[in-house]
Amino acid sequence: MITTDILIIGAGPTGLFAVFEAGLLKMKCHIIDALPQPGGQLAELYPKKPIFDIPGYPSVNAGELVDNLMEQIKQFQPGFTLGETAVSYKKVDEEWFEVVTNKGTVHRCKAIAIAGGLGTFEPRKPTMDNVADYEEKGLEYFVKEPEHFRNKKVVIAGGGDSALDWSVFLSNVASEVTLIHRRNEFRGALDSVEKVQDLKNQGKIKLITPAEVTAIKGDGKVEAITVVRDGEEPVDIETDYFIPLFGLTPKLGEIAQWGLNIEKNAIVVNNALDYQTNIEGIYAIGDINTYPGKLKLILCGFHEATLMCQSVYNRLNPGKKFVLKYTTVSGVDGFDGSRKEAKKAVVKKID
Repeated sequence: MITTDILIIGAGPTGLFAVFEAGLLKMKCHIIDALPQPGGQLAELYPKKPIFDIPGYPSVNAGELVDNLMEQIKQFQPGFTLGETAVSYKKVDEEWFEVVTNKGTVHRCKAIAIAGGLGTFEPRKPTMDNVADYEEKGLEYFVKEPEHFRNKKVVIAGGGDSALDWSVFLSNVASEVTLIHRRNEFRGALDSVEKVQDLKNQGKIKLITPAEVTAIKGDGKVEAITVVRDGEEPVDIETDYFIPLFGLTPKLGEIAQWGLNIEKNAIVVNNALDYQTNIEGIYAIGDINTYPGKLKLILCGFHEATLMCQSVYNRLNPGKKFVLKYTTVSGVDGFDGSRKEAKKAVVKKID
């Protein structure tokens, strides 16, 4: 049983920043996310692409923004349930909610903040009849633990940042890495493409383009894949793992069955006050919510997270007045005993 003040569903930038704002109000947070690492779309889809509309950053790479947010909230010691999705909730009593994941992990909280971006991300799967037979038996959609691939043969399919970056990373882990893409051109960060080119030249990555994987073979686990290169006969390649990285499909998932007001796959909230849903104690912030004038921008999600945390504080502390002070004045006290504050002015007489 995991117990916390605010349970945040979604570890994208909005969910991560909510941890900071809650921490300023002395509220603990725990985060559930279907992906194996924090960061949401930023970490999974385009970690090396620049973002230009984050205040104070003329340009910041998506992955760098995630790293900075993680560093910012470290002092508030959030908990994480990663690689799992929230499937059900119930109101235990007047104070507590209970949320259960698809793997049976139980969370108790006093408020729920749904910050799932565009929803639960599900991997785009290869269009082969027997795909389900090999899932988690050598067919992997995420690289959750790189050491699992130590000294193994790995085939990666895809042409984006994830396929390029994992090919580069695993070239120093696996005994053999083969990258397959249906085009000669890759849609990824230039430095990633150049690294793959260098590793190919060094013989550390085998590159097969333009080509497609048309079949998976093996007795109870992946043992080989069939590759068809344009204009050539099919060829079987022995491998221990096949990792198709074709991107992710956003879905609202089981949350759509929670009784929330939903419009066009987004959760309706009260934007005039605190981004609360039609169920008291459940909020929706970031790209997953909708209201008149809604803009799907990270900076808007940060604003919504801030007001949501203020509302939760007032709900959990009825009658207790919170006096908002700028962090430049009040400083920041972490749950780990750390304190960050501006240097005090020096008082000195001038003769």
